[in-house]
Amino acid sequence: MSQVSTAYRRVLLKLSGEALMGNAHFGIDSQAINQIAQQLQEIVDLRVQLGLVIGGGNIFRGVNLTTHGINKVSADHIGMLATVINGLALQDALQKIGLEVRVMSAIAIDAVCEPYSQRRALAHLKKGRILIFVAGTGNPYFTTDSAASLRAIEIGADLLIKATKVNGVFDSDPLTNPTAKHFSRITYDEVILRGLGVMDITAVVLCRDNNMPLRVLDMGKPAALIRALRGFDEGTLVFQEVEA
Repeated sequence: MSQVSTAYRRVLLKLSGEALMGNAHFGIDSQAINQIAQQLQEIVDLRVQLGLVIGGGNIFRGVNLTTHGINKVSADHIGMLATVINGLALQDALQKIGLEVRVMSAIAIDAVCEPYSQRRALAHLKKGRILIFVAGTGNPYFTTDSAASLRAIEIGADLLIKATKVNGVFDSDPLTNPTAKHFSRITYDEVILRGLGVMDITAVVLCRDNNMPLRVLDMGKPAALIRALRGFDEGTLVFQEVEA
């Protein structure tokens, strides 16, 4: 197979738990997860080192559980365990198509996945293994967006990609406002100033302060991921403006 050049050596992809639902209202849809696995194989075929952080909203959201009277810390731990379920399901789908995968958890669940370690993560990536980081940061009060920013920084990713249902960052919700303005490029400071819901504020500040470029794109758009990895202006690039 001839190698197609890419603009990035190592990337971290943030997936929502909802991406695994397909057209269902809850849980994991086999067709959806298999389609994701095929897209990830295309990335690996480009010799890009790949890490993923996956949410758990298709099963449980800690923030939703608190509205039913569950303690915030307990609710967040339940949400972390939901990401573990998703990570194991995605690992299975990837292994079935012949890819090497490791699930690394921020909380100790040694019977089903490895404990997270930066050193071991880097070793796995250098061997061409896909890494699925689960259980968020291992701490309550932090979202999986923050976990994605943190892991991207820790593994020295060249790019953090957030896959969403819309093709980039807009000044309002394009699903409800057809005249919403699309940004092809925007700085982290402008995201914060405008209060745009790209990621939670902790995740945004982590990326900004560590000069981690973020690309927001629609993973459901054909070839969007590959185009982004080849350096095309896909979705929206969020970056830290360098002072002159």
